Amino acid sequence: MNIVGPDALIFGVDDVEGCRQFLSDYGLDDAGNGRFEALDGTAVVIAQKDDPLLPPALATGSMLRKTVYGVAEQATLDAISEELGKDRQVKKLDDGSIEVVDDTGFLLGFQVTVRKKLSLPAGRVNVPGGSEQRPVNNVAVKKEAQPKPVTLSHLVYFVPDYAKAEAFYEQRLGFVTTDRFTGVGPFMRPAGTNDHHTLFMIQTPPHMQGCEHFTFHMAGPNDVMQAGTNMVKKGYQSFWGPGRHIFGSNWFWYFSSPMGCKMEYDADMDLHDDSWSAREAALGADNSQVFLMEYREKWAPMGPPPGND
Repeated sequence: MNIVGPDALIFGVDDVEGCRQFLSDYGLDDAGNGRFEALDGTAVVIAQKDDPLLPPALATGSMLRKTVYGVAEQATLDAISEELGKDRQVKKLDDGSIEVVDDTGFLLGFQVTVRKKLSLPAGRVNVPGGSEQRPVNNVAVKKEAQPKPVTLSHLVYFVPDYAKAEAFYEQRLGFVTTDRFTGVGPFMRPAGTNDHHTLFMIQTPPHMQGCEHFTFHMAGPNDVMQAGTNMVKKGYQSFWGPGRHIFGSNWFWYFSSPMGCKMEYDADMDLHDDSWSAREAALGADNSQVFLMEYREKWAPMGPPPGND
């Protein structure tokens, strides 16, 4: 199945205006009708939770109503419809996409991907002896910069039965498990991308089922740090980070959002192909990040040392 990755996440929210402001401040572009897009057209879509056009909510009340995956071509869409139609209803929508419910109750959509091809400059770093350095007199940072999210990266589900969920995505949709936390859940990628994961699942009691967090890729670590700093300056609550994960190696910075889940910035995720052998580790702080930093107010050398009154 040539599934590229998530194209859009659809939420039914309590506070539409608060979510609109949050997503705009996060760096997404307001495309109208509750749609907020990254540079490649992948998006978050919000609507009032009682909007009759929204799919029904999970019994848990999770604000995430639908995960829309992009596929490479119509043939993949047809293959998914045929495969999943063997044992469940596949609904065909007017826009040509399909809807189906996975084995743990999440509503999925599939469509020919909306992702636009981008041509962005590769980040260069001044490393002594390195061949790909930044040009002379090229300044790396500007304090007024407003980094933009590039593409929808991944989402994390709380699931009541991770083994059942993993089997569905592997056996029915061709996802591959790249790494896992023992007894907790897998990191998975579909066949159409080499990203370490577009989906991670965490075993929880049934009453917690829903979206734990989701994230967009940024152009690089500097953009994660600067975008996160901008969010803190705007008054948003930093939840976890900045830091760097071990599984996936991606830089991260998580923020509390008004959509009932965390929203992350990430960058520089590992890429894997089918020759990769999945790793496994116990879930814990030592296996979750290689380092973790904590935001604090700016300081200059003329003042007292940080932390002193």
